[in-house]
Amino acid sequence: MSAESPLTWTPDGQPRSRLYGDVYFSAEDGLAETRAVFLEGCGMPGAWQGRSAFCVGELGFGTGLNILALLDLWRRTSTPGAHLHIFSIEAHPITAAEAGRALAHWPELKDLADLLAARWPGQARGFHRVDFPEAHATLDLAVMNVESALAAWSGWADAWFLDGFSPALNPDMWREEIMALVAARSAPGARAATFTVAGAVRRGLAAAGFEVEKMPGFGRKRQRLEARLAGATPTDRPMPRVAVIGAGIAGASAARALRALGCEPAVLDAGGAGSGASGNPAALVTPRLDAGLGPVAQLGAQAFARAVDLYRAEPASIISSGVIQLTASEKDEARFAKIAASDIFEPRALEPLDAGQATARLGEAAPSALDLIPALVIEPQAILPRWAGPITSAKVAAINREDDAWALRDLGGELIATVDAVVLAAGPASAALWPPLELGAVRGQASWIKGVSIAQAVAWGGYAIPTRDGVLFGATHDRDDTGDEVREADHVRNRATLAAALPGLAGKLAAAPLEGRASVRATTTDRLPTAGAAENAPGLYLLTGFGSRGFSLAPLLAEHVAALVLGAPSPLPGAVAEVVVPARFRLRAERRGRTVTLDENQKP
Repeated sequence: MSAESPLTWTPDGQPRSRLYGDVYFSAEDGLAETRAVFLEGCGMPGAWQGRSAFCVGELGFGTGLNILALLDLWRRTSTPGAHLHIFSIEAHPITAAEAGRALAHWPELKDLADLLAARWPGQARGFHRVDFPEAHATLDLAVMNVESALAAWSGWADAWFLDGFSPALNPDMWREEIMALVAARSAPGARAATFTVAGAVRRGLAAAGFEVEKMPGFGRKRQRLEARLAGATPTDRPMPRVAVIGAGIAGASAARALRALGCEPAVLDAGGAGSGASGNPAALVTPRLDAGLGPVAQLGAQAFARAVDLYRAEPASIISSGVIQLTASEKDEARFAKIAASDIFEPRALEPLDAGQATARLGEAAPSALDLIPALVIEPQAILPRWAGPITSAKVAAINREDDAWALRDLGGELIATVDAVVLAAGPASAALWPPLELGAVRGQASWIKGVSIAQAVAWGGYAIPTRDGVLFGATHDRDDTGDEVREADHVRNRATLAAALPGLAGKLAAAPLEGRASVRATTTDRLPTAGAAENAPGLYLLTGFGSRGFSLAPLLAEHVAALVLGAPSPLPGAVAEVVVPARFRLRAERRGRTVTLDENQKP
């Protein structure tokens, strides 16, 4: 992102685009214009009467004024318990301070403007999710060009605010191809509204299947457009009965995400919240660092940003902020520099440190490093019970499809529950419940010492992080080992790992007695989690395979799965969702099979 702001200010304090030479909203009364052109133009509030869910798309987020006006109307007129989803696109985001200055013209929106400013979406390329539980609403902002954003979004809008800058000044926003993408991401009967009546816009909407009508304009503008897509408005489907199996970070995140969309799931776990691999006294929240900068890297960056936002909304869970990631080679140094300079993380979120800077930060000799400034150390037990909610203590031994529903049974075959949908988030046990799911097991033992402290969390392949009352370090990583007993030999290995990276710290801790915990994590063959609908199993959703990155990846991927369960828009761009789809292993095998067959056919 450019360091220069995309806006400038007129002498009378109005925001104006530096890039397109156009105003962000009417100088007469931007809020009145929004209400007349977009809200009334899309038939609101009548459009959502009796609806339990409604989705609005917007081309051109700008200052967020349209969204605040929409939220204000929604909270006053929507059906109790209904949820509003908003998808907006902005290629050139402004800052929260700039938006606050622009929005200060309308004190009647101050409470919502303050909420938006406090949760202002970032500038990194990709999708950004913002929650407004006060208004029963969710915003997904796509920071990218309009064509890429529409192609990447999975939702279906009931209404569109077409609010790009003037077609004469920003023609790319109004191309016929863009209007076709808008139509493709619209529900039957969707409405669209815009301030412009330019011929190219009318023709583009009509070519996309909209019926277009000129209407009286706002203020000095003589006309505006309203458009409607053919088809009957979708009818509400009843809220499904959903069971979440597992109450670690995956299951707790799934419960939180479902609840945010208005569904109260049944959470089942025989051991309670965090009884499995999520039960250590502290957990590290850092991004996967992938210099390829493709969909896998984008998943890591988006999931990390979302996890940090959600944990910061639960301040009691945070033990410390900031993590120093040490390099292991010169190759790492170049890789870290490339990632830090990329646009998939927020500007200045990741800062390279030379060896001198890293040494000064850690208080002992250290190699060059990457300062992961937003990274966190959290206390799992301060957050897992809150996210999971009430937990039914039950050991689910079998899940079976019976009479268009899922029957959950215990070891004796007794019925525990019958539900419409199941989110399987039970770590390594998930594969036993659904055998088509192929998971590996990795045993990890962490060690910790009480009564000591460190000022800075540090990672290098191993890690040393603060707990509430000490230091946790390790951890071992043993594939296909399913033992969960604490082993003295593994404490020795953890001490050796610490001594190799931070001999000074290891020396200070050498005489202290150790406590520890061992658990088994679920992994996949490509070391990426599995999140999505199971194949050939209607109503079954998989959320597992996180390895050691559950606290960084699960919160966002749980929102993706919750969206699939409830038919809501996913927070993931399409290419990122494909990275974790359960069918990916079969699809890759089929592609390999086709390649082999082709090669064999070409043999003489």
